[in-house]
Amino acid sequence: MKNNELHFKQIEWWIVTVLFTIIILTNVLNFGNYNFNNHHFSARYFSNIVIPALLYFSFFIFHTKLLPQYLETRSGGHFYFYSILLLVFGWIVSSILGFMTNWYSNPFNPQYFGPLALYAAYLVFVYLFNQSLKPPRLQDFTIYNLIRLVTIYIFIALFLVQGGKFIWDGISMFFVVFVPGLTALVLYNYFFIYLNRKNRNSQLAWRMYYLLIGLIVLTTAIFALTARHDGLSIGISGLVVLFVILVIVLPLSNFFFNKFDGYVHQINTLSVQVDQGIANLDFLKSQINPHFLFNALNTLYGTALLENSEKTAEGIQKLGDMMRFMLHENNQDKIQLDREKEYLMNYVDLQMLRLKDQSQVEVIFHKSEDAFTGLIAPMLLIPFIENAFKHGISMQQKSWVKISLRCLAGSVHLDVNNSIHRSNEQDPEKPNSGIGLSNVKQRLKLLYPKRHDLIIRENDMEYFVHLSIQLT
Repeated sequence: MKNNELHFKQIEWWIVTVLFTIIILTNVLNFGNYNFNNHHFSARYFSNIVIPALLYFSFFIFHTKLLPQYLETRSGGHFYFYSILLLVFGWIVSSILGFMTNWYSNPFNPQYFGPLALYAAYLVFVYLFNQSLKPPRLQDFTIYNLIRLVTIYIFIALFLVQGGKFIWDGISMFFVVFVPGLTALVLYNYFFIYLNRKNRNSQLAWRMYYLLIGLIVLTTAIFALTARHDGLSIGISGLVVLFVILVIVLPLSNFFFNKFDGYVHQINTLSVQVDQGIANLDFLKSQINPHFLFNALNTLYGTALLENSEKTAEGIQKLGDMMRFMLHENNQDKIQLDREKEYLMNYVDLQMLRLKDQSQVEVIFHKSEDAFTGLIAPMLLIPFIENAFKHGISMQQKSWVKISLRCLAGSVHLDVNNSIHRSNEQDPEKPNSGIGLSNVKQRLKLLYPKRHDLIIRENDMEYFVHLSIQLT
């Protein structure tokens, strides 16, 4: 309701359909109150069926056919022709019925033209309201939808009051008195009793419950005492209403509230699971860049040819450790924090091995000597470091990558600062440059809600990241 407009065309159609079905059926079954030996009484019975049927037919043709087609095509020729034809047809039929019933002596039957005037006023109000307050003029659709719903109810109530000759008083009483009263009662129960109990504020909830009972009893007593002849019956009716509210309305509304909360919880749970699945899928796609692996292997190959030394074995060992980490521990929900730290160290060491002869490149990695204890979701830290080397290193310009990794009691803190060298449009990696960071942001939000602090800042020269995660 907040983000989207309700389907008011369907809402209006269903409300009018249900209302006119009740009116027509009630009038059909009400034949016992008419003397069919009298011409006027039989005409009135017939009129009370035909007039609402004619009104509904006019509404159906205009509201569901002519008006939507006009709003879609803005072609006024057919719209005006058929609208006038529909109006003339209704005018002729309603005038004949008005004269037959001896209710009206003029050709404009108010039973027909009164509801048409209300309908026209409703359309004008909706048009002006949409022009003035429809989002984005309002912040969201909540207020807009509520006002539209209240407007529909007000015009329905005015129609019931205006069309009194062919509408049974019980129907008007139901829509004008019972529906808003029941709605107010359910809203009172939800906001003042149910939510307080849900939030474990039972004392306030019971106070609101007893206040409702007191208001009903007080209102019944006032009407009973001020009535001249029906005080006893009013008092009995009030007790019956109180019994119905306490035994039926409140428990039934609480049942639906609980069901609704259950459905909302299921939807939220499924949404989190879907988001987690999407994040995991993106995570698998955005694991360590295969181009880096090829570069590392080429570096190790070149080192082996030139030196045939321990550095080659060391590089191969670090790369092997990284591959084992990717194959075995990367798919677990949580891993030891020291294993994540070891993976970062291997990654940085391999990068430094590749960049060791580049005098214009500075790489600094500060690691706290404290023990890295605790569990962490894998691969939450490496995207920031990988991003720093990917976009912060240039073989032709002065470049730097500075990393600080600290582990405190129950938390881990990572700071990364690197130079920036913008990639050109021909860079094959440019379309994928943001996948890793966007994925890790989503995973942090899902796995550590309100337990992490991520700050990213950049300017034309450098890029800075600070990440803190509360592990426990």
